[in-house]
Amino acid sequence: MRDANSTQNSLQDRLRKLPAVDTLLAQMAQNPAFKEIPRTVMVGAIRQSIDELRAAIKSAGNGFPESELDPDAIGRRISDKVASAMTENLVRLVNATGVVVHTNLGRSLLAADAVRHMTEAASRYSNLEFDLKAGRRGSRYTAVEDILCEISGAEAAMVVNNNAAAVLLALDTLARGREVIVSRGELVEIGGSFRIPDIMAKSGGILREVGTTNRTHLHDYERAVNEQTGLLLKVHTSNFAIVGFTASVSLPDMVGLGKKHGLPVMEDLGSGTFVDFKKYGLMKEPTVQESIATGADVVTFSGDKLLGGPQAGILLGNREIMDRIRKNPLTRALRIDKLTLAGLETTLRLYRDEAGAVKDIPTLSMITGPLSHIREKADALCKRLRAIDDARLQVGLLDSVSKAGGGSFPLLEIPTTCVTIRIDGLSASTIDRLLRQSRIPVIGRIEAELFLMDMRTVIPDEIEIIRHAVGGMLD
Repeated sequence: MRDANSTQNSLQDRLRKLPAVDTLLAQMAQNPAFKEIPRTVMVGAIRQSIDELRAAIKSAGNGFPESELDPDAIGRRISDKVASAMTENLVRLVNATGVVVHTNLGRSLLAADAVRHMTEAASRYSNLEFDLKAGRRGSRYTAVEDILCEISGAEAAMVVNNNAAAVLLALDTLARGREVIVSRGELVEIGGSFRIPDIMAKSGGILREVGTTNRTHLHDYERAVNEQTGLLLKVHTSNFAIVGFTASVSLPDMVGLGKKHGLPVMEDLGSGTFVDFKKYGLMKEPTVQESIATGADVVTFSGDKLLGGPQAGILLGNREIMDRIRKNPLTRALRIDKLTLAGLETTLRLYRDEAGAVKDIPTLSMITGPLSHIREKADALCKRLRAIDDARLQVGLLDSVSKAGGGSFPLLEIPTTCVTIRIDGLSASTIDRLLRQSRIPVIGRIEAELFLMDMRTVIPDEIEIIRHAVGGMLD
C-alpha cells in the first residue's frame, strides 16, 4: 500500500509541475521570435503541449523523464507546435516518382505563361463576366469557347470544374429519366471510388448495360434501343486495358447507329488530348479532334491531365445540344472560377503551335522528353550527390520506366533513368521517410529495397534541392 501511495504521490508531484497556460504564454511572449505569432496559435500550441505532457506522465508513471518538464524542453515543444501551425498545409515538393500526371502530387504542372495569366487574373480586376464591346454583362465561358472550337473543330464548348462534373451535367441534361446504353466493358471507376454507374444514377439517367466485360458488338447496342432510350454513351477506358479476346464498338459505328435512330451520342474521353502521341514514338491515344470529326454530339474530357492545364471538365459538341447543357441549372453549381479560366485559356492558346505546346507545357514535355535529356539530369544529380563526399552514401544509375499517370496510358512504359541511393545504416523505407520530412519534401519510389529517384519528373532546378535533402540525412 505504501508503494502504491508513493507512486501516486510521485505522479501528482509531476502533474503539479506542469506550468499554467498563462504562465507559459507570458514566458513565450518574451521571445522576439514569437512577436508576430497570433495569440490563438500560441494558446493552442501551449494547451496541446500541456495535454500531451499530462497524458505522457499518466501513461509512463515513474518512468517519465523529469527532463521533459524542464522549461527549455517545454519551450522547444511549444516552438515546434507553433512552427507546425504556421506552416502552410499545401506545400511544394519534388516529384521523383516518374509518374508525370501524379494524382496525389497535384497532377499537371502548368506552363509558365499560364501561371503568369493566373497571377494577373488573381491580383487585378478582369472582364470575367463583362462584354467589353457591348458594355454589359457577358458570359465567362467566352474566354475559352472560341479557342476550344478552333482547336477541336467543335461547334460549341463550355467548361465546368472537372470531368466528372462534365459527365454528370451532360447526362442530367440529355438523359434524365431515360435509358443510357453503355458497354459493360466501359463501366469504369476513376479515382476515389467514383464510378460511371454512380454518376449515371445521380444524373437521373437509367443505366442500360450491353455486351460483356471483354466483348461488345454493334448489334448489342441495336437490340437495346427502344422508346425509352435517351443516349448512346461511349467511355474511353483510359485508366485500364482489357487485352486478349476482346471486341468493342468504334465511335464511328456508334455515331451511325445514333443517326439511324435519332439518338445523341456522347463520348467520355476521360484524360483527353489534342496531341497524337504516336508521332512521338508513344502509344496511340484517341484525340479530341478525332472524336469531334467522327460526329459525336458531345465529348467530355479533363483539363488537368494529358491536356496539361488546370483542373477542369471540358464539354464540346454540336451547338443545339451544348445550348441545352449550358441552360441546365446545375451549370452554375459546377462552374469554374477566374483563375481556372485564365490558366486554361493560356494553355489552350499554346496548342495553336503543337511543337511549342510540346516544349512549353510541362506534362507534354515530360512525357515526350528523349531519354538522352533524362540521362543528362541523372548525371547532374549523381555529380552533386557524390560531391557530398560521405563514405556512407552510395549513388548509382538504373534504367527503368516512367508512367504517364492521371488515369491515362495504362500500358505505356516510358524509358527513363533513375538515380539510386543507399546509405549505410538506413533502410530504403527510412530514406523514403526522411526525404518526405525534408523542408522541401522529395518523393521517390522503392524497388527491391533500393530508393530510386526517376529523373523524368524532376525539374532541373530541383537537383540542388535533392542534394540538400540527402545531405541533411547525413548530418
